[in-house]
Amino acid sequence: MVVLKTSRELRLMKEAGAIAAGALKAAGDAVKPGISTYELDRIAHKFIKDAGAYPTFLGYNGYPAAACISINDVVIHGIPSKKQIVKAGDIVSIDIGATFNGYVGDNAATFAAGEISPEAKRLSDTTREALYKGIEAAVAGNRLGDIGHAVQFYCEERGYSVVRSFTGHGVGTQMHEDPSVPNFGTPGRGLRLVPGMTIAIEPMINMGTHEIKQLSDGWTIKTKDGKLSAHFEHTIAITADGPVILTKV
Repeated sequence: MVVLKTSRELRLMKEAGAIAAGALKAAGDAVKPGISTYELDRIAHKFIKDAGAYPTFLGYNGYPAAACISINDVVIHGIPSKKQIVKAGDIVSIDIGATFNGYVGDNAATFAAGEISPEAKRLSDTTREALYKGIEAAVAGNRLGDIGHAVQFYCEERGYSVVRSFTGHGVGTQMHEDPSVPNFGTPGRGLRLVPGMTIAIEPMINMGTHEIKQLSDGWTIKTKDGKLSAHFEHTIAITADGPVILTKV
């Protein structure tokens, strides 16, 4: 069931979103060769706690950290570790949620560790732009398929593949609410978008095949062919005046 939010609830979600966005920026600013993913997680965790919020991911279905930190061919759900050290040329995807006053903000972005290859930069740039193409399509009266098609068309036109096994989702008092928000679809198909809906749009885009594999830790998702993947996400609200990004610093 899709839960529509009141104007009061949207204000609360914007507060939670700002904390999540601040934590993402703090961790992203710290990405550099030599830092561990554990340290990046600590930075995000501290920012969220200092803001009076709770790291939504921590303990979610047993997840052990405040952030998912995914490097290079890891698509999503990379578990931070003291042993995992960021290297020059890596692309580092960080996904962070914050719960504040009972509402969740959820966002992600891919960051460069020093100089990265032109191919990695193009993938990352394309994924970020695809997120905004999806947001542009998230207007009242459109359908979920319009969002997915906007993301899919932009990426596939540039030679990339869209992960299909994981999608965006509704957000509210829970991190994962209805509806699912695929990054692929047919225009004019799917649930109609109405004011009060709050969703996370999150393209996960691969340089090679869209196929993925899960590691034995039960969390880490990698590209099946070992090629790079990038990930960007915003929580947004559907309003009568157009989409509003809730995860802004």
